[in-house]
Amino acid sequence: MSETTHDDAYADFRTAVNMAPAELERWLTSEHSKEVGWAGGQAKSDAGGPESVGHHSGRRIVEILRTKKADLTDDDYAHMRKVVGYVHRHLAQKPSGDVTDTRWRYSLMNWGHDPLKG
Repeated sequence: MSETTHDDAYADFRTAVNMAPAELERWLTSEHSKEVGWAGGQAKSDAGGPESVGHHSGRRIVEILRTKKADLTDDDYAHMRKVVGYVHRHLAQKPSGDVTDTRWRYSLMNWGHDPLKG
């Protein structure tokens, strides 16, 4: 993949993911984080139960955010593009009213985006 495409993916990812690694890591330990999302049968949680796709993605996002840009792999960039697509699609489905304590917000936060942040 070309460096320009990587640069674009990196910039889009850094815009879509507005949570810091430590903040996202803390969020992923919360009960609300574990209550939302589609299990998809991909991974097991720390407790041994099914882990949602978004929760698994959140853990991967933390790893990517803590990786130097020069050390990112093509798989990392593919996941970054997946995150950007998810965040954009999910933002387009914003429910009406206060979204502070909604599954919609919690799901987005699993993917590293808190819609309540400016």
